[in-house]
Amino acid sequence: MNTSRHWLSDLDRNLERWALLVFYSMLVITMAVEVLRREVFSYSSVWGEEIVRYAFIYLVWIGAAAAVRERAHIRIDVIFEFVSPRVKALLYLFGDLVMLVVAVFALYWSWESVAVSLKYGSVSHGLRLPLTWFLSAVPVGFALLLYRLLQSIRRDLSDLRHGRPVFEGERLFD
Repeated sequence: MNTSRHWLSDLDRNLERWALLVFYSMLVITMAVEVLRREVFSYSSVWGEEIVRYAFIYLVWIGAAAAVRERAHIRIDVIFEFVSPRVKALLYLFGDLVMLVVAVFALYWSWESVAVSLKYGSVSHGLRLPLTWFLSAVPVGFALLLYRLLQSIRRDLSDLRHGRPVFEGERLFD
């Protein structure tokens, strides 16, 4: 029981990091191979561009969820300098709730293209793989984003209830 709990805790802490590493590596290696093939052998593949495109799409959506987890999305936070810690926590909660509503709608509507692809058996042009694998990047990203938003809301409510300062993430610039 303790081992499975530890494993789930590690997965929760590092899921986006490992997924981003996999997709980024896939993107870089494929691009390097394709550049080499194109410049040295004067030949390129149809599937190389497709792998890079879909790896990038997964990178974007998984990265969005990672940014929610670390509260690293771009924001204008000058108002936070002039309000109390309680108001700051409430503003973060409000922002997360708005994003939660948008993400729920986006998740719902993004499944439509996946369902249509499943229904008609669409395949990608170069790889000839089921297109649902690639179209699923958006709903998978939004599902992960929703999970991270719920964690953020729970953390903020706990901080608010216990009088702790709200988690603000790391700042890139001061």
